[in-house]
Amino acid sequence: MKTVRLTMAQALLRFLNNQYVEIDGVEHKFCKGVMGIFGHGNVTGLGQALEQYKDEITFIQGKNEQGMAHAAIAFAKQKNRLEMFACTSSIGPGALNMVTAAGVASVNRIPLLLLPGDIFASRQPDPVLQQVEYPLDYTMTANDAFKPVSKYWDRINRPEQLMTAAINALRVLTDPAETGAVTLCLPQDVQCEAYDYPEAFFAKRVHHIDRKPVATAALARAAKLIESKKRPVIIAGGGVHYSLATEELRQFAEAFNIPVTETQAGKSAISWEHPLSFGGVGVTGTLGANRLAAEADLIISVGSRLQDFSTASKTAFAAHAEFLNINVSGLDAHKLDAAYVTADAKEALQALGAQLKAAGYRSSYSAEELSALKKQWDNEVDRLYALESPDGLTQTKVLGTINGFIGEQDVIVCAAGSLPGDLHRVWRVTQPKTYHMEYGFSCMGYEVSGAFGVKLAEPQGEVYAIVGDGSYLMLHSELVTSLQEGRKITVLLLDNNGYQCIHNLQRGHGSGSFGNEFRTRSAETGQLSGGYLPIDFAAHARSMGAKSYSVRNAQELEAALQAAKAETVTTLIDIKVLPGTNTDGYESWWHVGVAEVSESEKVQSSYEQLQSKLSGAKKW
Repeated sequence: MKTVRLTMAQALLRFLNNQYVEIDGVEHKFCKGVMGIFGHGNVTGLGQALEQYKDEITFIQGKNEQGMAHAAIAFAKQKNRLEMFACTSSIGPGALNMVTAAGVASVNRIPLLLLPGDIFASRQPDPVLQQVEYPLDYTMTANDAFKPVSKYWDRINRPEQLMTAAINALRVLTDPAETGAVTLCLPQDVQCEAYDYPEAFFAKRVHHIDRKPVATAALARAAKLIESKKRPVIIAGGGVHYSLATEELRQFAEAFNIPVTETQAGKSAISWEHPLSFGGVGVTGTLGANRLAAEADLIISVGSRLQDFSTASKTAFAAHAEFLNINVSGLDAHKLDAAYVTADAKEALQALGAQLKAAGYRSSYSAEELSALKKQWDNEVDRLYALESPDGLTQTKVLGTINGFIGEQDVIVCAAGSLPGDLHRVWRVTQPKTYHMEYGFSCMGYEVSGAFGVKLAEPQGEVYAIVGDGSYLMLHSELVTSLQEGRKITVLLLDNNGYQCIHNLQRGHGSGSFGNEFRTRSAETGQLSGGYLPIDFAAHARSMGAKSYSVRNAQELEAALQAAKAETVTTLIDIKVLPGTNTDGYESWWHVGVAEVSESEKVQSSYEQLQSKLSGAKKW
């Protein structure tokens, strides 16, 4: 057996550089490079190896460990999980900064390989800088915090352990049902230790993504269930995109006259212009989608986790409605006590379509009924897009202006605040993968980093981060990385002076205005009830080297959008919008806890309303 002597870090990079995935006969190089921030826990190990292989492996220098990991997640999401970046950090705080991103990746089922440095496996210098000494279990380090948010976790305490760990890591990363964050903890001494690795370990390895077919019995059960229903509704989730099944979804809906609604991850699976497209469903859903869901006798969920926003906390559906879940993940397929097809979405839609065509099935919806419902919502979006106020810009007016300006192939990125709700409801999208929303974790701070990751995946088109001021303040560091890498993104920052989404939620459940707006502390009350903080976000962006524009009205917004498109470097548009001008309602509800005991009559009333609503909600 031929061997090659390498450090563990060098061997890891050589291994990663020769991993490929294959689906439908097309190969993709899986690991496109490494994003990292060096520290004493990785610079002399993995850092040395990256320098050694700098002509073969792309290295991108992050500015915040969480931010760079978000960029890696966005890249992999935009590439439909067929390509990814690994992320490396030092030990301690550098590593822990990536824990949030690990949660984002695992919840959203996005492959993310994390390579945090760790303490010395030899323990001879212990305790080292940034080591957490846990007296009950001395083997525990800060990196054990990754365990609850990782789909696979390992610590490489000897260089030869890399071989089984790396193969297991790739097994999980390339599994459509089990993918998410994979954490390989790398003790700083072991990174530098050498071993005679078999050359076969570094041979080209192709990980085949075999589409899971529909079991014959499951197909028969699913077809029989659909045939017995008159008013089915489809909920399209992110799995439609990852299965590359957008065309199959459209054909299935058309063949059987079934309206299509979408989750945040599924949005853009079908054009908003399609007569069977009814947009977002659930808490942030459209009026048409929510009415259809409420009257449906069957919900066909395709590739969705069915989280509470999509189901309106399990109140979106009629008591008699049944569920059919199509999902490659058994966990998701069994939700809501559903009939289930545990299979690839594309395979399932094709097989079910053939079965239903043979049976001559078609729903009972009339073209007039669906057309009227769709027209009603289209008119409402037109109204919201045109909504003006003498006091300033409304949020829906801003989104309408942006939506009308950007091209069909341009990508928007968002994650948190009131913007996801508005975008899910009113954003009009015609092309798949042009709506990039992280709403599994709805992680504040994802937007700018995510836009950079999307730009790495889509270098030719325009990429827009649509972000609120609260989320921008939380994490914007990879804006600098986009400048460093020459990857232009446009940040559309809607400044409404605080965490207004949660401010609305707070007041909507009986509480007053407390702790959610960016106000100064009042000398009179001692509370955060003074004037709004005057933050010049445009000046902040310029200080980092970006171009920037400030907007106060619709005319300035249109001019700034035109100017930003002409810029060749990352650009930020600071858009001042009126608080509370987002959308809400449309026959939806969200279950949040309300204080059972309170001095406030409004809170007491809100609690009583909650109990009334819960009495009609499904219990599983």
